[in-house]
Amino acid sequence: MLKKIITGLIDRPILTSIFVMDFFILLVHRPPLIASLIMLGSLVVMCMYFGQKLELFKN
Repeated sequence: MLKKIITGLIDRPILTSIFVMDFFILLVHRPPLIASLIMLGSLVVMCMYFGQKLELFKN
């Protein structure tokens, strides 16, 4: 399962780099409320996209 996640992230380098940068900016830096809500929303959207594309628990 971990190999599938790593391979999926390597296959989409632009989205992965945006995801990592967005996550660490929200983790370390405190942007204004509106900006942090937009960034948090984009993290949720990217997580849902990666979850849909990786299909870790495919039946």
